[in-house]
Amino acid sequence: MAAAVARGGHGQRVTLIAVTKTHGPDAVEAAWRAGVQNVGENKVQEALSKMAAVDVPVRWHLIGHLQRNKVRDLDRFAVVHSIDRASIADAVSAFGIARKRSVDALVQVNVVGEESKGGFAPADMPAEAEQFVARAGLRVTGVMTMAPLGADERTTRHVFQGARDARDLLVSAGHPAFDLSMGMSNDYELAVEEGATMVRLGTVLFGERGL
Repeated sequence: MAAAVARGGHGQRVTLIAVTKTHGPDAVEAAWRAGVQNVGENKVQEALSKMAAVDVPVRWHLIGHLQRNKVRDLDRFAVVHSIDRASIADAVSAFGIARKRSVDALVQVNVVGEESKGGFAPADMPAEAEQFVARAGLRVTGVMTMAPLGADERTTRHVFQGARDARDLLVSAGHPAFDLSMGMSNDYELAVEEGATMVRLGTVLFGERGL
């Protein structure tokens, strides 16, 4: 990652998020022992079960799709990476207002319009940036994206550059949106070269997913 930062020239600090989905609590503890302080989970219920089984003080990130009926569990997470639609943004903001502390969250951007993925279209981001200002219980701290599975380098870089543009737009609208969560085991070096400040790594750390 340090070499990728140097190649990209953005000079950013990169946070490694160890993705422990489908792996047991031992993976969380192993990550902590190795010096990794941030852990990512795709599903709220799986994360909650691991939280109950470990006692290491990692920061938990929710990186997967958030269902409205799981918003009440966000107290346990430091950051939500997947604000992918207006309705969930409204629900998360209402939760933040109710608990009297805003939720730190990233806006998911679907740069190439993949039907299998959620997220806001880049063309919608200028209007959405203004809408997010009105959501007092939601603190937009950055952007998250995913490149298409198996995409070539040109497409992958295009996605990451689009996310960076969306992040810059949010910053210009007044949001503290300095984080770029992008890059997984197969493309994290490209992501870091394009400015990622968070990478979500599972397979390269823990091997193939468990059952």
